[in-house]
Amino acid sequence: MSERTESRGPGHHGRPEPTEPAEPTEPAQFGAAPRAEEPLSEAARLDADDVLAAKRAEFVLDGAPPLAPPEAHAVAPPRTPRPVYLDGNSLGALPRTVPGRLHEVVTREWGRLRIRSWSESGWWTAPERVGDRIAPLVGAGPGRVVVGDSTSVNVFKAVVAAVRIAQQDAPGRDELLVDAATFPTDGYIAASAARLTGCTLRPVPAPELREAIGPRTAVVLVNHVDYRTGRLHDLPGTTATAHQRGARVVWDLCHSAGALPVELDAHEVDFAVGCTYKYLNGGPGAPAFLYVREELRSRFDSPLPGWNSHAEPFAMAADYVPADGAARGRVGTPDILSLLALEEALTVWDGVELAEVRAKSLALSDFFLRCVAAYVPAGRVESLTPGAHGERGSQVTLRCAGAGEVMEALIAREVVGDFRQPDALRFGLTPLYTSFADVAHAARVLGEVVA
Repeated sequence: MSERTESRGPGHHGRPEPTEPAEPTEPAQFGAAPRAEEPLSEAARLDADDVLAAKRAEFVLDGAPPLAPPEAHAVAPPRTPRPVYLDGNSLGALPRTVPGRLHEVVTREWGRLRIRSWSESGWWTAPERVGDRIAPLVGAGPGRVVVGDSTSVNVFKAVVAAVRIAQQDAPGRDELLVDAATFPTDGYIAASAARLTGCTLRPVPAPELREAIGPRTAVVLVNHVDYRTGRLHDLPGTTATAHQRGARVVWDLCHSAGALPVELDAHEVDFAVGCTYKYLNGGPGAPAFLYVREELRSRFDSPLPGWNSHAEPFAMAADYVPADGAARGRVGTPDILSLLALEEALTVWDGVELAEVRAKSLALSDFFLRCVAAYVPAGRVESLTPGAHGERGSQVTLRCAGAGEVMEALIAREVVGDFRQPDALRFGLTPLYTSFADVAHAARVLGEVVA
């Protein structure tokens, strides 16, 4: 097997165990007096100590430096590329090696080898191979993750299959619980799955889901991180309660995979899905992934059986016999160009420890909130993101009047985030390439815009 087709998960390079930033004891008071250490000077110190700093060079983040700081600043800030990109929670930045890899795929594998590449270039096994690259990033063993289709399609597969398993175990289970603040598509899919399986859909606020699980609950569908606020929900506790009460659970990891440690095997999660174009940097429209718990693989009855998931796909048999292992989650022909771009993008994770990613993520968001408190006039913004580290993903959401116009002004000044109606500014902090200088500059520009 060539080096490119081997599974290369995160490795340990003998670095000291990262120290998690201290838990904040109270929320940031925006508009307060600046800290004793000026933010841009603090950013330079934090960037100098960042164990992930070298990863930044592996991404395309080119541009001009920001405006010079006022003369009152004792220490000049580090040079920060423009634009300052804080939207990795919507679309991750481009890893530098991806264009070269795609050129090779298009010109040699497709252009010269053509159909031979299904075997000679490893195209046929790519969904499972790339799944094994993602598996360590979500705490899964080999053969439990497959890549293909969209997040929406994989949510449908997982929810229907989970309901079928729950109803096999207890035919009276006819309720499907869903996080009331879920990403809209998850809610649409859950409603469709409920109609198809004879279940009643019940939306429940995520913090109340554990108490809501009852004897009629078949499946609980939850977002690990709330896409609006960045709140991190309780995966271990909700999963354990669901199992204690006889229900199954499906987790949507779109805003957590690649941003923080996720231990699917350790917490015996039944099913999980996630996109790969956010913190995993797979590119626009990159295929999603599907995780199936080892003990449930033989019971995974996909509602979308396709020839690619058949035990003998080239037999072209009239009757469907599912494949073993992760391949059971496949449906039709894989999107090879996107899939191989994702495979190359995942090489940026070589040598990365997720504990370091989490520690930097929390440090970035703590520092960003401190900078907002220093630079933004009092009363102009309010944080919707929890202060407690155990309840926070890797984004900061600020409530702000006229959020759409404010974000347009920020982007015009080359600080790129996004907003969600009616009044939420979202800033995604991607530890592999976001610097402390980035977030200090973003907070400073935000203060100037809202003032």
